[in-house]
Amino acid sequence: MSSGVKYSLDYTGSDDEAILIRGSPGNLGPGGVATVMPFKNNKRIYEPREKFQYGSSQTQVLGLVLRQAIGKSLADYLSEKIWQPMGAESDASWTIDKSGQEAAFCCLGVTLRDFGRLGMLLANGGVVNGKQIVPQEWVCEATQPTQGYPHLKPGVATPSFGYGYQFWVFPGSKRRFGLQGTRGQAIFVDPELKLVMVQTAVWKSLILPESHRERDALWRGIVATYGSW
Repeated sequence: MSSGVKYSLDYTGSDDEAILIRGSPGNLGPGGVATVMPFKNNKRIYEPREKFQYGSSQTQVLGLVLRQAIGKSLADYLSEKIWQPMGAESDASWTIDKSGQEAAFCCLGVTLRDFGRLGMLLANGGVVNGKQIVPQEWVCEATQPTQGYPHLKPGVATPSFGYGYQFWVFPGSKRRFGLQGTRGQAIFVDPELKLVMVQTAVWKSLILPESHRERDALWRGIVATYGSW
């Protein structure tokens, strides 16, 4: 999220986000690489690695690159490397475009209990039932701001959160992080306390500050009950 390439994300229905949605999960185009081609001429408004700017197109590019690197679908890779090893009790679903490419930036359908299992996998440093599924070093590195890049720190990247490798990072002296969806879905993780909170939601508005505040206050209250900030 530090490429510096301009990407409009204001949920107006005519921004870059809407174009990406129409071309990917909306299936109004050929899919694949074509989903990010509308943004190839967007100007670079910041130097790379200098300023945080969230853009779903960057996650989509990451998904396209990963699929080429592994030679299989993202869904199959997720199933093989994480979903089955962590003992998920239900199948997940992932929306694909006309080419069969997953919408890497969204649209992963999962039950609450399996989201909780994913949270506990992360809270335990990639370990499930004594088995290392995801490298512990990667989990630690991914869930905090990248060292040497102060623009990713909490309070700098955004007023409330910092950013790691696709993870939102809470402020404070201890490592706490989360995954957040646009309509209120969230997984919050405290590795020290081995504490996970999952919320599924479909907020009526994509931008609903009061709901964010209420949910985040609940998390802070739970953490304060068992630990400290």
